[in-house]
Amino acid sequence: MRAIQEATDDSEMREHWPTAASGTPDGNAQRERAQTHLLRILARQRWRPRRPSRRNRQMLLSDVQQFLPMGVLGAFTALLTRPEWYVAVLAGIGLMILLAGLNHVPGRAPLFLWLRAESRWFLTTTFLQSAARRQSTSVRLLRPVHSWRAIAARAYDVAEAMREGGPFPLQLYVLALFEDLRDNHRRRSWDLRGFKRTRPPVLFLRRVSRENGGIELIRAVSDVRSRRSELDPLLIVAGVAAGDAALLDRGADDTNPPPGRPSPVSPPSRLPQRLRHWYDEWAGNLRADQSPSRTNALPWVLRIPLPHDELAQLRQSDWRCVRTRHRPPVARLVWSAHSLLLVLALVVTAGVVHARELHRTYCSAGLLTADRDTELRPAPGGGTECVGIATGDVRFGAQLSGGTTGEGKRLQELQRLVRAENAKVLRDHPDAYVTVVYAGPLSSSSVDPSLVKGAEELTGVYLAQRVVNENYTVKLRVLLANGGADMGHQRVTADAIAEYAGRDPSVVGVVGFGRDLQSSPDVTRRLHEAGLPVVSGTNSATYLPKEFSNWFSLAAPDEHQAEALGLVARQLRPRGRGPHALVLARDTKESQDRYTSEQALYGGRMLKREGFRTLPAQRYRVANGKPELRLHAERICRGEDVPSVIYFAGRVEDIGPLMTQLGTEPGCANREISIFTGDDLSKAKFSGTGGRDGVAPRITLYHAALAELKEASSRTAFYEDAANYLPWLKDGAVTYDAADFASGQTALSHDATRALYWAASLGDVRQSRAATWVNLRNVKLDGMATGTIDFTHAPLYAERHGHSIVLKRVRRTTGGLAEASVLCSRPAGDTEPLTVRECSVK
Repeated sequence: MRAIQEATDDSEMREHWPTAASGTPDGNAQRERAQTHLLRILARQRWRPRRPSRRNRQMLLSDVQQFLPMGVLGAFTALLTRPEWYVAVLAGIGLMILLAGLNHVPGRAPLFLWLRAESRWFLTTTFLQSAARRQSTSVRLLRPVHSWRAIAARAYDVAEAMREGGPFPLQLYVLALFEDLRDNHRRRSWDLRGFKRTRPPVLFLRRVSRENGGIELIRAVSDVRSRRSELDPLLIVAGVAAGDAALLDRGADDTNPPPGRPSPVSPPSRLPQRLRHWYDEWAGNLRADQSPSRTNALPWVLRIPLPHDELAQLRQSDWRCVRTRHRPPVARLVWSAHSLLLVLALVVTAGVVHARELHRTYCSAGLLTADRDTELRPAPGGGTECVGIATGDVRFGAQLSGGTTGEGKRLQELQRLVRAENAKVLRDHPDAYVTVVYAGPLSSSSVDPSLVKGAEELTGVYLAQRVVNENYTVKLRVLLANGGADMGHQRVTADAIAEYAGRDPSVVGVVGFGRDLQSSPDVTRRLHEAGLPVVSGTNSATYLPKEFSNWFSLAAPDEHQAEALGLVARQLRPRGRGPHALVLARDTKESQDRYTSEQALYGGRMLKREGFRTLPAQRYRVANGKPELRLHAERICRGEDVPSVIYFAGRVEDIGPLMTQLGTEPGCANREISIFTGDDLSKAKFSGTGGRDGVAPRITLYHAALAELKEASSRTAFYEDAANYLPWLKDGAVTYDAADFASGQTALSHDATRALYWAASLGDVRQSRAATWVNLRNVKLDGMATGTIDFTHAPLYAERHGHSIVLKRVRRTTGGLAEASVLCSRPAGDTEPLTVRECSVK
């Protein structure tokens, strides 16, 4: 109201007020020009009073409050792209700064003027007459032009009324005062001021009269309250001289009551009783006294005569302080704008700390939320790695360097292909698919950031998915789960898979967990409790199928591998007194590895059974990803009894340093030594095929492998499918002995996925999780990459037979390369045991 009053009284407006009669063409044109000039002055004032005051500073803060929701909206809109939390904050702040800048462009009305609280009141109050009788004066959030025209029309109408004078300006100011008071005591406000201000404000006027305008103010207050239905919290206590009391009389109708109306009861004699009597009478007649027939009455004025003889100065000793019965709580007393700022600061600080904690804990996190299916855990050699099940936008191995063989790039491409295939399944077949989770090592340590041991397995899983989705009615969706480098966090991954399976009934089982660790029993037990069967392609643990009914594996158990290697050891033992042999194994006291302990156990038993004189076993440590073999090589080669056979119960990454140490020790360099080891050496890429691994000159390496690919290649479509669906394969490179398939990891994971899918889609009908578990013992698939996958004779809590197995020999050629050859093999499904004759070393 002050802004319109100042614009109305502005000297520039004097010559622009219309002089022609309204309704005429000249009058209408002059009115439009006056309205345009008035709006220009108001825009220059920013629709605020000119004189600076503390109230104006609060108005500026209210302008900022209009942009705050827009900033929050901009921040949450930015969060839809799941950026870093600071990007969302900067987006919100940037939007607020942009709007604030546009709001203060000189010569323009403020942005969101129609959304201001005072603008909404200005247009919606019925006290004011509509400026344009043919236009609506309503404020609409989504119609700013319509709202702006309504504000402009009413502002000019109010300005004209103020210019004309009369009681209207005073009543309008009183109405605006009441609205401000209601706003200051409104409980539903951003600072909860109404909860703190529980008592109405009191205005004391010592002496009011016609000369000082007090009588007109009281009349205006009473008139506005009579015309409005809202209640306001203002209480006015005014002193009126006895001579001016007639100006507040109720009117002539009070002296002549209508017939039938009871005569008023005489008031009590004492002043306190009279006060109560007058108040009760006034409150009871308040509604009737506001009727239009009593136009001369002031219904909202309660007159209290104070006789001079009853007024006396109260002695200080007689003063009494009366406490209110309902004292406001402490929260109301301490609450203020400063308290709100403090609370907001604490909330923002807590939000930032919470966001930082989310980013430190989870792989994908926003400002307030995170994808809790994946977590950040410490990685070997330092740093962190992302483990868990990827159900959102998480990509495993995002920080891989790629290396010379490009495992990192291959892993990223495989994840993209799997996600694209999953999106196609969900889009085209939302009710006809099953979900299989692949759990493998999809990240690496900082020691060797290019070595991703799960890339080949994931290739087989993706290939099985494409084959299934191209040829079967029930489609296959694959989710990826990372157990970390060397599956070091597979327990966390198993928990994440089990929790997700509880939310998604389409999950029917798990493929993977191909590394035998100390946590493998806990992992299998956790999945068993979740009702999830596990089909592993490469985990050769002997004990897992004996302890858990949900465990199925295509890998020949460690005990079977040792027995097969015993056929070769039997041929190397000369007649007579047996030669010395030694078991060299990893020290697993400070590691999670269990595979090497199992290999050492069954390898030592095999050597004794074949008649070797076994020396005390030696265990080597692994520090920072590197084996410490130098002292052990010295003990082996410089001892009195140098073994001719060593059973190496280690990992593939340890064989290179072992060969280097044995090849330089005098006691071993000129001696023929045979080394036996398990299936982990099938991952090696020897120099004879373009790899980096080799053997010492006079050392022969015998190792087991899990996949017989040559014999099965003529009876499978695996390589044709690979050529069709794997985009990186070149023409002519799709053979069983190609670098991408020679280790057997891809073939085994492919067959494991196909077996689990067959059980989950028996009869071309989507099966439940429990039915899939039962159906697995009826799986028999011919034409797989490793042979025939047959679980029909797999007993409960016992070993099964018919695994694919290969015995290979690796020797150094005259050209200095390590060349591998197959001694004997069995494809999957063949239960006939190997013989010495088949595995002849001659």
